[in-house]
Amino acid sequence: MRGLGTLINLATVAFGGGIGLFMGDRLPERMRVTIMQGLGLVTLAVGITGLEPLYDADLGLRRFIILIGAIIAGGLLGEALNLEDRLERFGGRIKERFGVKEDPHAHHLPDHSSFVEGFVIASTVFCVGPLTILGAIEDGVGDSIRLLAIKSALDGFAALGFASVYGVGVLLSLGIIFVYQGGVTLAAALVEPLMTTEVIAQLGAIGSLLVLGIALRLLEIKQIRVVNLLPALFLGPLAAGIVEQIVS
Repeated sequence: MRGLGTLINLATVAFGGGIGLFMGDRLPERMRVTIMQGLGLVTLAVGITGLEPLYDADLGLRRFIILIGAIIAGGLLGEALNLEDRLERFGGRIKERFGVKEDPHAHHLPDHSSFVEGFVIASTVFCVGPLTILGAIEDGVGDSIRLLAIKSALDGFAALGFASVYGVGVLLSLGIIFVYQGGVTLAAALVEPLMTTEVIAQLGAIGSLLVLGIALRLLEIKQIRVVNLLPALFLGPLAAGIVEQIVS
């Protein structure tokens, strides 16, 4: 059944997030901080591992140059469109619409509501990694749900940790997963012929770099505006495909 991987992913995030909400107000602040630091380190490791396409002896330099151009162009476009602020305002409207109250004991990042911060971080972590794109395509063409099954397990545990710290805003990411990952799954039959080795490599590298940005955010090292870099996920693979056609 096509789309089964995304349904499983939604179920694990909902289940993990639900447990996290139950645990959240029962954990002292120091435990919440430690959980978030641990998740930050895991996210950092996932991001570093996914940069493997850049290490290729023959094609690594070309991929790296394309990545730099895509990040710069994507950042300019994302800032022009104000994507992160739009996403945060959307989260804020949902919060007001349902009358969500902030947990006074929640772990806060500077100048952010924990509800909105949880929504932004969870949505980005669950949707920008290479497993999301590749798994959704694999599921959409009817090949396998293996990658999305792995992603579902990882996301379930991450949702537990995020929800225990940030609260119910994490569960709002279910809508983003459904629309984004489900949309890629539905479109997979159309984009499959375009998914060459170089396009996939660029997707993986850029997605992993954005995951690293989220790790820095979780560890409170730097508030990277990752959402404003998301256009790079489209521009990088597009450029990789064009360059591949030119040099082949």
